[in-house]
Amino acid sequence: MAKNLVIVESPAKAKTIEKFLGKDFKVESSFGHISDLPSKELGVDVEGDFDPKYEVSSDKKALVKKLKQLAKKAEMVWLASDEDREGEAIAWHLAESLDLDKDKTKRIVFHEITKAAIQKAVENPRQIDYDLVDAQQARRVLDRIVGYELSPVLWRKVKGGLSAGRVQSVSVRLIVERERDIQNFTPEASYRVDAEFSNAAGQSFKAKLPKTFSTKKEALDFLESNASADFKVADLTKKPAKKSPAAPFTTSTLQQEASRKLYFSVSKTMTMAQRLYEAGLITYMRTDSVNLSDEARKGAEKEIVAAYGKEYSKERNFKGKSKGAQEAHEAIRPTDFKTHSVDIDYDQARLYDLIWKRAIASQMSEAQLERTNVKIEANTHNQTFTANGEVIKFDGFLKVYLEGTDDEDLEQEGMLPAMKTNETLLNKYITATERYSRAPYRYTEASLVKKLEELGIGRPSTYAPTISTIQNRNYVEKGAIDGVEREYTQLVLEEGTVKDNMLSEKVGSDKGKLVPTDIGMIVTDFLVNHFESILDYNFTAKVESQFDDIAEGKEDWKKMMKTFYKKFHPVVVDVQENADRESGERILGKDPKTGKQVSVRLGKFGPMVQMGTVDDEEKPTFASLSPDQQLGSITYEEAMDLFKLPRTLGQYEDEDIEVNNGRFGPYVKYGKKFVSLAPGQDPISIELKDAIELIKEKEIADAPVYHYKDHGVTKGKGRFGPFIKWNGLFINVNKKYDWDTLTNEEIEELVDAKIQKEIDKVVHNWEEEGIRVEKARWGRHNILKGKVKIELAKTVDAAALTLEEVQDIIEKKAPKKKAAAKKKAPAKKKAATKKTATKKPAAKKKTTAKKK
Repeated sequence: MAKNLVIVESPAKAKTIEKFLGKDFKVESSFGHISDLPSKELGVDVEGDFDPKYEVSSDKKALVKKLKQLAKKAEMVWLASDEDREGEAIAWHLAESLDLDKDKTKRIVFHEITKAAIQKAVENPRQIDYDLVDAQQARRVLDRIVGYELSPVLWRKVKGGLSAGRVQSVSVRLIVERERDIQNFTPEASYRVDAEFSNAAGQSFKAKLPKTFSTKKEALDFLESNASADFKVADLTKKPAKKSPAAPFTTSTLQQEASRKLYFSVSKTMTMAQRLYEAGLITYMRTDSVNLSDEARKGAEKEIVAAYGKEYSKERNFKGKSKGAQEAHEAIRPTDFKTHSVDIDYDQARLYDLIWKRAIASQMSEAQLERTNVKIEANTHNQTFTANGEVIKFDGFLKVYLEGTDDEDLEQEGMLPAMKTNETLLNKYITATERYSRAPYRYTEASLVKKLEELGIGRPSTYAPTISTIQNRNYVEKGAIDGVEREYTQLVLEEGTVKDNMLSEKVGSDKGKLVPTDIGMIVTDFLVNHFESILDYNFTAKVESQFDDIAEGKEDWKKMMKTFYKKFHPVVVDVQENADRESGERILGKDPKTGKQVSVRLGKFGPMVQMGTVDDEEKPTFASLSPDQQLGSITYEEAMDLFKLPRTLGQYEDEDIEVNNGRFGPYVKYGKKFVSLAPGQDPISIELKDAIELIKEKEIADAPVYHYKDHGVTKGKGRFGPFIKWNGLFINVNKKYDWDTLTNEEIEELVDAKIQKEIDKVVHNWEEEGIRVEKARWGRHNILKGKVKIELAKTVDAAALTLEEVQDIIEKKAPKKKAAAKKKAPAKKKAATKKTATKKPAAKKKTTAKKK
């Protein structure tokens, strides 16, 4: 038996660490938190001292029992969870739940999983930092109170099944307010003037007029004044300039840059970074520090000199702005700068490449530039054209890396040909292009992270789960609209003549951007109206600052909770009792035929149009909004059109063709088949011939492109990219293949690989009982029986399960059919609801961080 037990929070981390420690060390994983607040009750003594009631979750009880046994046999237990507040809380929960002896327990932390870092940590152990634990407890308890008390209010006043949260609700508010800014924005047109000139040597370059014209007449008059003009270089200046590298990555800047350059979602970036960290390739990925250790800077310098030359090296220290950055000792960087690239999973390798380049560039020389500004004048007016150019004299850090930008309108400066003052220039053309002022851009995941960080809301560990949560709860969704066509005018002066051209452009694209749903907007309005302090940006940022003070031992977390709850809870009670229901209802007008009121509101199954009211003799009729329509912007005409659906268009091959709106957009139904309408096609105006054309296109697309092993192979594109389908299996086609020109050999290769993958993932297959145990994502396993799917905890040894054990799990965990609920008398139901809403939990057993 090993003398030392090391406990980390992930199995991948355990495997990597085990390689660096000798035979006297046994490394085990806690698989994250082993205890937390209970799932079915508040679990916080709000009437007493705010002591939280922690429970070991049912799927962790066997693991805790195992760790307890190993801890008793070990001479020393090393708690090696992550170095942030959450990691400290995990270490504390382990110490409490395993009843660890303080004299036989040591806490070690490291920000990279390398042999040197692990050995240094073992040589420099410490005790659990209870200030960090209390900061994490404060966050967990406050967020539990906010969510637990606000959510039932939303159930009663808006819609069942909703939830609220301190950071998530503020994030949704940002997105909602941005959407309203866009809706209320009125674009204004102006004319931008651009020109192309050439010098005596015939080399062309572009210039522009620094001012714009507000009307077409002004722009036309200006172009005509240039029709017979002579042009020359009025002034030419050259100035040296420098460009410095960006700081190494923090969590938020990594999320932003991975979004810009790799098109990763925030959650994907963190998943990939977690794997790189656990494999020992990068330092800890949850940090708001931009600092590099002396050892790291020396390692970077050595590699820069070896790879690029001494002139490319310049050591730098960066200073961050975040108050909480003292917790994390370093920025995100590679553990070994000599490793330029890694041969691992494709996306992990791309993220590693980004991290390596950013970190190495931060220790490289500035780029030396020469910026040129040219002013061009005409002899027929007093307006001046300008041209700017940039020449790189020494590339410095640009040899490796240039930071991306979120500015969609940014124009890159290029090189200018050699010119001199008073040199005559030849004008090739001048354009005056009608340009419209732009509404604010919708947030991307990355730009939302940037905004949250600017406001001081959240911390590195909260951004990814917050953004995932608001999408999973349907408050926000990723936009899917490419944009709409808009015409604009362009006047062109060429060879002394002005031409008037009408062009078009796509505007209003929301593809991949964060767009609030109707329910997101309604919930935000309700919370802002009734809980303004909770949704206040300054309040949320102040709370984060208080967590930082608790982590530094400057503030008592329970005192903070009492102060917060004293103000918060009475407001909850008041709103619960007195606030009106909120459905986002808008009255649009009346139906001219029946005189019935037409309104839109949130219904049980989503946003809908309602014709009539409950007071009418006839029952109201309803129609669902299409996915691209919103309660706040739908017009009366658009709402009335929805009552025309579904429309029967006719028949094709003896089958009825119907067009309707569905959950994912408008569609044509043909027999039992469904075909989505093409972008821009209106279900109200589509004709039979258009629908038949769509059906034929679908039939062609669904036709087999190849037959393999007696089954047809079809091609398609879905949410996760291109795929082929064979014998009921969907097979993703990765970037190794060209989906448009797949050969028969490649199809066979993909199918064979998928078949083998399906075989390999089966751990058990009891055919007679119809039960299988299969491997799932992230190292987990699933039990499958018919339509029943049960996910096993990571701690379960799936290979060792017997049929009897699996049947027992199915019996306990498979969903049972619910008996029909008996209807209660209205008065009793109302009373019960009120009682549940106002009942406060009894004081629980105190379980809080105590300094042993």
